[in-house]
Amino acid sequence: MMRKIIVTIMVAGMAAVSTTPLMAQDTFQLKGKIKGQSSGMIRLSYSLGEDNYVQDSCLIKNGTFEFKGKLTEPTMAYISGNVKDRGMDDPNSASLFMDPGVMTIELVAGDFKNMKLKGSSANDELKASDQSKANIRQKMAPLLAAYDTANKAYVKAREQKQSEATLEALKEKASDVRDQFEPYYEQMGTIDLAYIKGHPDSYYAASMFVYKVSSMPLDSSKKYYDLFSERIKSSSYGKAAAKEIAALQSGSPGSMARVFSVKDINGAQLSLDDFKGKKYVLLDFWASWCVPCRKGNPHLLSLYSKYKDKGLEIVGISDDDSNHEAWKKAVEKDGIGVWRHVLRGLKVTGHNFDKTNDITEPFGIHSLPTKILIDKEGMIVGRYGGGGEDDEAMDRKLAAIFN
Repeated sequence: MMRKIIVTIMVAGMAAVSTTPLMAQDTFQLKGKIKGQSSGMIRLSYSLGEDNYVQDSCLIKNGTFEFKGKLTEPTMAYISGNVKDRGMDDPNSASLFMDPGVMTIELVAGDFKNMKLKGSSANDELKASDQSKANIRQKMAPLLAAYDTANKAYVKAREQKQSEATLEALKEKASDVRDQFEPYYEQMGTIDLAYIKGHPDSYYAASMFVYKVSSMPLDSSKKYYDLFSERIKSSSYGKAAAKEIAALQSGSPGSMARVFSVKDINGAQLSLDDFKGKKYVLLDFWASWCVPCRKGNPHLLSLYSKYKDKGLEIVGISDDDSNHEAWKKAVEKDGIGVWRHVLRGLKVTGHNFDKTNDITEPFGIHSLPTKILIDKEGMIVGRYGGGGEDDEAMDRKLAAIFN
């Protein structure tokens, strides 16, 4: 890891809302009914822009509930009831798109995914988009079931404290199944990009685009962004997309690498400036829990052995801030302690993320593994992985530099 029609619908929707004097144009009202549950709690979470998340809840009374709040533009939301876990697959949870104004929603306990929401043209787009990919998801269903089975087997083995070898084998099995998702993801991605291109004034299209930027080549992301209307560019989704593109550009060839200075895995200070004028540096963004990352380590070891005496250094940047033990164990087990290792620097407290010292943010890293090659002057000359080229291109680049 998307408007003449949309504009017409939204205008009509706003006209309808204007006949309801109790609701201002920068607020929303979500009136709900739930079948099969007369009491309990409903939770609603949504964003009001960058780092401004609302988590609301209300009581179910005789099968009805109601949310009210501030909303100046359509936004993605998440509604949940009696969930067994926090995953999106829970039958008592679902995503929806809310518009400012009055909306009604009908839910069935145990089947939130088939909700009926009226009053949100953005959610109508979401439903239509899902329907356009229904055939692909149907073909993908057996793989999803197989992955779920494999993942549950891994979780059960971990709870039973089975051997490390057993856990690794089960994790790899689940990863192998997940790798088979890729052709289906590519098909759905093609549909999404066509929608984005054809709907430049759509909040829903912009919301999809935000999450696709980090996996797109920089030039492509800029071209798609330029298609959006000024209204969308000035929206929270437009601003988020522009921020993602800027981050991607700062971590792409042609940009100077952001210098960082942190303690490494052995407690020694490491600064990117230490290598300036001396060596090329390959930043390897990875994690102990990332199976593709771990699978790629033997190849990285071969590259390091081949080029370390010719001027190549590797610095591993791990997304393991919450589990130092797993990080150190992975470094030792994979034999990659021959190069330097640091953590990304993300601090998580409850639902809050402190990215003040996050090394990955300035490089636009949102998928693992991703590798960034920096020359002796501190200029980025290669990006491989999320938003960049593949490992074969990396091999060719290194061969051209050092041979």
